Amino acid sequence: MSIRVIPKTAQAKGQFNGGAILENKPIGFPGEGGQIRPYSNLFYWAHAWSDQGSTIGEHPHRGFEIMSFVLKGSIDHYDSKYKAWKPLKAGDAQVIRSGNGISHAERLNAGAHIFQIWVDPNLNQSLQKEASYDDYPAESFPETIENGMRIKHYHGNGASMNLDAEGLEIQEIQLQPGTHQLSLAPDKVHSFYLISGALSLNNHSLQQDDFALVKNEATLEIKADTASRLFRISAPLQPSYLTYAQMQGMRA
Repeated sequence: MSIRVIPKTAQAKGQFNGGAILENKPIGFPGEGGQIRPYSNLFYWAHAWSDQGSTIGEHPHRGFEIMSFVLKGSIDHYDSKYKAWKPLKAGDAQVIRSGNGISHAERLNAGAHIFQIWVDPNLNQSLQKEASYDDYPAESFPETIENGMRIKHYHGNGASMNLDAEGLEIQEIQLQPGTHQLSLAPDKVHSFYLISGALSLNNHSLQQDDFALVKNEATLEIKADTASRLFRISAPLQPSYLTYAQMQGMRA
């Protein structure tokens, strides 16, 4: 049984444009600090926000699948494949399958908060594919009620998001104050980011922007002190392929 909490203060940090965009990163790039290195097929995880609005200029990507989730406000994105700016609002998401190469830019409008998460789809295969991307509107993601929790399904369980990275389940869980039970698959590592609120996972306390890694737990007792939003990614304990992080000796 294992639950490890990484508070916001212990996560990697980043910024763009003199601090116009700020980031805390449960999984940062090498050299950025923080306590967590890539694991499973998760390579990078950043929470970015901008109070005044700012743009991250065009930059290249290869190999990885790059997901953006709009948590609050709105953003606009541009890529070299379609050469047009497109908007995303709160609840929307995007997947870039960067394949053999694509360039991308994003503009966080004032008050926007997003996750950007990179997953490894087996670079030996993805680098041979043409790049592609999909935008997903908020209303395309199914929601279920389970044990008093409202769960939005982004990927897995019949959700609409298409990924090549294997074995992932991605959800946002909304909880009202009280105690809730969540069943966990024993063959996966479960990652939780508390978007808002305050709660505990099997008596391990989390505050807003804290992150938790959970392994070898069949059931999670979630005690929500306030109304809370909890983002979850479940990933294989060991993917069937060697990941880039393993090949580079970057794993935790």
